[in-house]
Amino acid sequence: MADSKKTLLNPPIAMKKIMITINCQAIEEEVNPTTRLVDILRNHLHLTGTKISCGIGRCGACSVLLDNKLVNACMVMAYQAEGSQVITIEGIEQDGLLHPIQQAFLEEGGFQCGYCTPGMVLATKALLEENAHPDDNEIKTALSGNLCRCTGYGGILRAVRSARDRML
Repeated sequence: MADSKKTLLNPPIAMKKIMITINCQAIEEEVNPTTRLVDILRNHLHLTGTKISCGIGRCGACSVLLDNKLVNACMVMAYQAEGSQVITIEGIEQDGLLHPIQQAFLEEGGFQCGYCTPGMVLATKALLEENAHPDDNEIKTALSGNLCRCTGYGGILRAVRSARDRML
């Protein structure tokens, strides 16, 4: 009797095999249905540039590009990314060199502790791919889902403007 109760209360979890292309590499993983995309990236693939902070989609530290759209990886279940293309901060380098957006953040002091920087860089990339000539209000709106607790945003805004100008 006790064994049947345990089975009813804790049924076995059916794992799901998923295929995702991450940073141009096809991966196949068997995941628990409750596994988040951020957990696959960090814990299974050791892509630790994608950070975990709030865990509820408010800070942007876990931002990635999912089929070229900026998403919070803490809010996407891994199975939801099945068949998709994911780009993380590790995937935007160009021939082993920093991406122009990363270079702009470095040169303009667009970071202090660096925890939010990967998300800010990917938010900037998403913005500039959609709008090559954003004004300051459009930049602020695009970055509004990414929080920084260190810099006061001055360096970040300079970095985005510099990246915009470099990429024209």
